[in-house]
Amino acid sequence: MAPVPNKPNAPGTIELTEDELRAVAGYAADCARRVLPLFERDLPSDARPRDAVDAARAFAAGGRRTGALRQSAWAAFKAAREATVPPAAADAARAASHAAAAAYLHPRASAHQVKHILGAAAHAARAEELASAEGEAVGAGTLEWARVHAPGSVRAVLARLPVAPPGGGPVGELVRALDAALHT
Repeated sequence: MAPVPNKPNAPGTIELTEDELRAVAGYAADCARRVLPLFERDLPSDARPRDAVDAARAFAAGGRRTGALRQSAWAAFKAAREATVPPAAADAARAASHAAAAAYLHPRASAHQVKHILGAAAHAARAEELASAEGEAVGAGTLEWARVHAPGSVRAVLARLPVAPPGGGPVGELVRALDAALHT
């Protein structure tokens, strides 16, 4: 099947149901959960990334979008930014942050929203690349896992959005690769 052509970045909105938000958050949590051990190996007493993934899973299972859920996303983000965090652990924490933040996806027809949907998977792949001597080969395997495990509803939301935007360094490249793979 041919890739979906690039849609214009219209300032309009897309339909986005609560069930789709839950599916996106659950998918993001599943992607981030795979790399939590990379963070916990280096910082075993810091529960912020795990708390963010657990909060995303709770929302995906029918919980409410609360201030605590949003705060867990920010806490995992802060964990990633601390100076003592090794690079692989930092990307694992960013994956967790994206998972909790996925519950707040905006119904905007914006390429930026693609990064919110696929950010957890891309940061998980980058974390595994950084943690492994095999580098990009491991990241490619993680992206393949993310492609295979993406629910139909996540693909449906992505199909209503423009393709992933340029930029973003290695993680941006991973987002674009996964976005392209999910459109085939």
